[in-house]
Amino acid sequence: MSQVTQDAPAQPAGMGTLPAFVRWLLVASAVLLTAASVNHLFNLGFFMNIRLLEIHYLYVMLLLTLPLVFLVFPCSKSDPYGSTRWWDYFLALLALITCAFFAYYGRSVVNKGWDFAAPLHAVIASFAFWFLLLVAARRTGGWMLFGVILVFSIYPMVASYAPGPIQGFQRTPVETAIFHAMSGESVLGIPMRSFVNLVVGFMIFGVAMQHTGAGPFFIDIAFAALGHVRGGPAKVGVLTSGLTGSMSGSVITNVLTTGSITIPAMKKVGFRPNYAAGIEAAASTGAVLMPPIMGATAFVMATFLATDYTNIVIAAVLPSLFYFFGLFAQIDGYSARNSLKGVPRADLPRIGRVLREGWYFLAVFGLLIWMLLYLKREAIAPFYATALLLILNQLLSKSRWGRKELMNFLIATGRLFVELVAILAAVGLIVGGLAVTGMSGTISNDLLFIAGGNTFLLLLLGAMTSFILGMGMTVTAAYVILAVSLAPALIAGGLDPIGVHLFILYWSMLSYITPPVALAAFAAAAIAQAKPFASAFEAMKLGTIIYIIPFFFVLDPAFTLQAGPLESLLTVLRASIGILLICAGIQGYLLGVGRIGSGLMGTIARILLGVSGLVFALPSHASLAIPILAAVGTGIGLAALAIALVMFSNTQEPAR
Repeated sequence: MSQVTQDAPAQPAGMGTLPAFVRWLLVASAVLLTAASVNHLFNLGFFMNIRLLEIHYLYVMLLLTLPLVFLVFPCSKSDPYGSTRWWDYFLALLALITCAFFAYYGRSVVNKGWDFAAPLHAVIASFAFWFLLLVAARRTGGWMLFGVILVFSIYPMVASYAPGPIQGFQRTPVETAIFHAMSGESVLGIPMRSFVNLVVGFMIFGVAMQHTGAGPFFIDIAFAALGHVRGGPAKVGVLTSGLTGSMSGSVITNVLTTGSITIPAMKKVGFRPNYAAGIEAAASTGAVLMPPIMGATAFVMATFLATDYTNIVIAAVLPSLFYFFGLFAQIDGYSARNSLKGVPRADLPRIGRVLREGWYFLAVFGLLIWMLLYLKREAIAPFYATALLLILNQLLSKSRWGRKELMNFLIATGRLFVELVAILAAVGLIVGGLAVTGMSGTISNDLLFIAGGNTFLLLLLGAMTSFILGMGMTVTAAYVILAVSLAPALIAGGLDPIGVHLFILYWSMLSYITPPVALAAFAAAAIAQAKPFASAFEAMKLGTIIYIIPFFFVLDPAFTLQAGPLESLLTVLRASIGILLICAGIQGYLLGVGRIGSGLMGTIARILLGVSGLVFALPSHASLAIPILAAVGTGIGLAALAIALVMFSNTQEPAR
């Protein structure tokens, strides 16, 4: 392993401070949950004498994870890990008893219709379950997520008093509680079912890749391939964030792991601290949108759309590539304008040696992609990939796992399961609150009425709503709310379903680089020793394409590869030219021509370049919203580009 990556972190911060018995409980949870999932997905036939229904598996997953929320996640952020109080033990015991109750009576829930009329002991357990999920949501997702879930979950009890557009069928507290706890449309609904049927394997695979050294391997590959070119460390940061972020599914984790290596390297070759932090934040945000693994939200999306996860992966390819292409173009322009060099080749790892030591990571990824795209076995593909990875790691790697490494892997996996299940189950309360009142079927019509039937206005409303929700809660939570409320309205307006759901996902991610929240930028700023808000504004500028591209792919199916080959090819060409021109306008450097001056004429030239790029990239289906630009877009773009180039020739600064 090279000097570049030898100090990469091995496990999540805070895990070493958990009490020993909690760590053992996490290990047991990870092992049992994985075994139950494998038995369920591979249909191995364990428990042959007991006919288990899906509802049993859902409750068992909660039984294995929900009690640990109160032992792993502190009551307050000011409390250190391991400062477990008596009430944490009480809540953990209550969660254990409650989940065991529902797991035992799962057949009665289904056969006797307890989600509509339950006996007293089931009602009491339902209220306890509801309370525990709210507390778990607060501990794992924060007060904002807790507040939103609380409002939606109690909404059925006051639905008839709500204003006209959001008025629904009112339910009693008992009806609401039993619906939340036992209905297939609330806690046991789409978010939890997606976890049971899709997410588990990919989460295990992601943790296994991190703990076997895939992160350092991909960083070394990127440095070997791009470290020597102009702005090399910045381009390395983008590439490595794209590769490792797709595995981790977490923006902040990606910033802290890859950023700790790439940000110092960027600063060393001359990048300003604010700019280096902005690059890492923008790259890590886009990385979670990069196939083949796009985080838990993508699996929830596949369940919502009742489609293969493979279709989500295919649709997400072009938008993510366009985004990273824009990042590379901006970094290249900035590096050329400021004469920033790469890292000397002598200080970089040799690509041949890196591949010899870690080729099996690529083989494992190849197996995963083959099983996803060719065999279409998305539920079981990550289990095979993980098994191959662990076998090859033990046979070929110099850092073979021992007991300590295995324990760290299981603890990290268990903690990830605990956090994710708590959030997904609690988010199910939102879906349940809308379903039991009938609002999930009418809210889309209300939104269409508010927008006056204008699809573009509805998109703008959706973008702002997604962004605002993404500021205060997890991306998955924000996505689920809008997938239930907003997505049907956009689809009813004639837009492609996959494009609509990806649009919501993209805009839910943008708060990571957009002030005032900008968590990714703030985390990167801490590493770069830069000003947080200055870093956030740099990340916004670098991530400009991510604000634009969702409107393109939701209006034109060619951007999500839902059109014919010729139309998709033309879309790629138009969008690529457009993105290059937009990035040239932002950075003041046009590839193959040179730098733009800083005076008034230079500013006008940059604006015209940006305008021409935007018009070039406009989707061919933009007539849904902007008919005149769809008709004469290419002409406007060419005219603006010609004017910009004429002005450009008179505003160039001499090369430095």
